[in-house]
Amino acid sequence: MGLSKEMIKAGLDHVSALEPRLATAIAQSGYPEPRIRPEGYETLLRTIVGQQVSVASAAAVWNKLEARLGEGCPAEALIATEFDELRACGLSRQKQGYARSLGELILSGGLDLDNLPQDDEEAISLLTKVNGIGRWSAEIYLLFAQGRPDIWPAGDLAIQVGVGNFLGLAERPSEKDIRERAESWSPHRGAVAIFTWHHYHVMVM
Repeated sequence: MGLSKEMIKAGLDHVSALEPRLATAIAQSGYPEPRIRPEGYETLLRTIVGQQVSVASAAAVWNKLEARLGEGCPAEALIATEFDELRACGLSRQKQGYARSLGELILSGGLDLDNLPQDDEEAISLLTKVNGIGRWSAEIYLLFAQGRPDIWPAGDLAIQVGVGNFLGLAERPSEKDIRERAESWSPHRGAVAIFTWHHYHVMVM
């Protein structure tokens, strides 16, 4: 489960006491709603299916895959299905490679999503063994599906723009810069990340 509304508010209130400019931004944009995804294989597979396509296109491909493979697109069924059948569902050669990498790691026990390391960096390292799951995707999984409170996706463009905005910076900060700036916000950086996405969308509306 992701961070609850109460956990997000508590984390933001704690950081706001250290960073008045965050408190000002919260007053402007309001507290964000939780972002929660289910834990497990299906969420990671959906992440792969959804890469670089619209939400509608990803949903259409997923529905075709479930019709062919069964509910949740079990790893066993995915691995056993021929290339052309998966391509007919809309899964490209590259994404098939990523999906098979995930399925093989799940089936071999190389990736046990029920027992990821408690250390965030170790968990990210393990998740990124899946071809097609980079650091950002791993961080999003740990934040939205597992509710890890200190995940900080500093490589995310919206995070960089949003932080730059509420801190009043003249230029968009780099990933390195916002990692350093956010160190004092630990262990509540996940709540700040969820707020920053919310603030970013309020800014661009």
